Amino acid sequence: MSRGVAGLAASLLAGCGSPAVPPSPAPPLATPATASPAPQLNPPDPPGPAPEGMVWVPGGTFWMGCDREEMSDARPWHLAYVDGFWMDRNEVTNEEFARFVRATGYTTVAERRPDPRDFPGAPPESLVPGAVVFTPPGHPVRLDDHFQWWTYVKGASWRHPEGPGSDLRGRDKHPVVEVAWPDAVAYAEWAGKRLPTEAEWELAARGGQDRKTYGWGDEMKPGGRWMANIWQGPFPDENRAEDGYRGTAPVASFPAEGYGLYDMAGNVWEWCSDWYRPDYYGTLAAAGGVARNPAGPPESFDPQEPGVKKRVNRGGSFLCSDQYCSRYVLGSRGKGEPDTGTSNLGFRCVRGRAP
Repeated sequence: MSRGVAGLAASLLAGCGSPAVPPSPAPPLATPATASPAPQLNPPDPPGPAPEGMVWVPGGTFWMGCDREEMSDARPWHLAYVDGFWMDRNEVTNEEFARFVRATGYTTVAERRPDPRDFPGAPPESLVPGAVVFTPPGHPVRLDDHFQWWTYVKGASWRHPEGPGSDLRGRDKHPVVEVAWPDAVAYAEWAGKRLPTEAEWELAARGGQDRKTYGWGDEMKPGGRWMANIWQGPFPDENRAEDGYRGTAPVASFPAEGYGLYDMAGNVWEWCSDWYRPDYYGTLAAAGGVARNPAGPPESFDPQEPGVKKRVNRGGSFLCSDQYCSRYVLGSRGKGEPDTGTSNLGFRCVRGRAP
């Protein structure tokens, strides 16, 4: 079995699947609002001029998590503190990633032939470069088998997001996709940045708000307007594209959240630096107090696929639907096998107070 097919089964396709189930009973839904202090955010003033394409996220103490019953891996609410940091205003675009590749000659994971030593017994014809591509069926299907709409495509990569017959013409400003976690790390290091921790990402996505459902508030469509690039219609066979897009959208096509960040919900999932465990929030809450600059657990564990290491994804994608994957909700979490790229997965970077 090729790397991509293995990754497809392991990652549930960049987090967009049935919610993770922790190995122990789910923690309480939420901390009662009447007993919960408001977040104590740091002063908003940036420490200096903004690096190009970045905005200042002041940091502070905030309530982290989500109170939706079906999202047990995002419970319970717990207090976390993060220092202030700079964050990319947009998801990294094809144009920006191409600049990195030209400067470094970097070859992404999807463009490399899988090492036969990593897949003993796999037929040589299966060990070919490629990535996972959304391939919608032409009819309704059951939602308990994601192989109905995901396919490992030989030759798919960031340059060819839907396979060898596709390219990036007209998509310079779209987020780069089909990037594995090491690809995102390599870009970040070249740019003098890093991937955000999950806590940094969530604080930024909240835009200074306290326990709201979405980055723009509690109403899905304020004033009847779609606020993010997500799926409308029966998933996965009919996207009505009421928000204007059936696939990825150019970055900043929708309103920014409170800190001036775009596409923190929908468009493409974003890699974080943390390992994924569904019980991590319960561990932080049980420790009491405020988790300061939490960087994730020391190792990964997913009871849905023991033995398969995964990293955290955040934000949901253009494929997220309230019928199947509503991970555009603030505080919700995704997961992905680090060496698997998909056509709805990208990233953005952060930088500390000092370059």
